[in-house]
Amino acid sequence: MEDEFPKKRNIRPTEKSNLPIVTLLVLVLLVLAMLYIGYEYISDSSSSSEELTSVVVDSTLEENAAETISDEPAPADDPIEETKPEPVKETPAAPKPEAKPTVSAASIGGEQITHTVRSGETFSSIASRYNLKTETLQGLNSSVPNVKAGVTKLKVQVKAVHTVGPGDVLRVVAGKYGISKEALMKANGKTRDFSERGEKLIIPFPDRK
Repeated sequence: MEDEFPKKRNIRPTEKSNLPIVTLLVLVLLVLAMLYIGYEYISDSSSSSEELTSVVVDSTLEENAAETISDEPAPADDPIEETKPEPVKETPAAPKPEAKPTVSAASIGGEQITHTVRSGETFSSIASRYNLKTETLQGLNSSVPNVKAGVTKLKVQVKAVHTVGPGDVLRVVAGKYGISKEALMKANGKTRDFSERGEKLIIPFPDRK
């Protein structure tokens, strides 16, 4: 009779091994390493492409190239004509009228009369009539540029104005003031040796002033 309780067979103990777990971890680490390396490669390639596309052209190279082109001589078939500016003609300034020196009546002395210019008279002829220099007459009338007959009135300095009295003939009056009868007649515009009582005679200077 067999034993009621059969003897238990020796069962081989199962050994627990950690090898699969280690292998799995290694594989995971390899995958992660590959992913990291691939990411670094991709990022490096993208940055290098950005650097290539962002290269700035050096402007100095373009300027040097432009200067080189401009320095080249022009072809002989097409010479460049230089246009010279036309000289500016200077307009001569109009001559300014010379200012007449002013002469004061006090420096000449005598008395002052007013002479109305007649036809054909000039500064020179009027000055000669009263035995004055032309410059002296112009100096007395420095504000008068020219004379007009019947319009212009000139200031004239004479030695005196004599009122004819009884017995005052031209010769006597001339001798009284030390001038010639001809000078007295010329100053008063007389053509005859005649004077009336009460007439005012202009006495010119004996010497030209």
